[in-house]
Amino acid sequence: MLRQEIVRVRLEAGMSQAKLAKILGKPASYVAKYELGERRLDPVELCVILKVTSADYELFFLKLYEGSPIRL
Repeated sequence: MLRQEIVRVRLEAGMSQAKLAKILGKPASYVAKYELGERRLDPVELCVILKVTSADYELFFLKLYEGSPIRL
């Protein structure tokens, strides 16, 4: 679910993976890997991505919270 929301935010910002990676100062594979689940993001990295894409962070976290299971 987290990956889906990150992709949604990027697409709503009208950014390709390559464009977002360039803004972040990372190689294109950086964005691809976390979107595919091959790499984890720490909270600071996630916040930077939300800022760069001008995402509504409250809505982002609300969707994650509401979609979370009650057990791990």
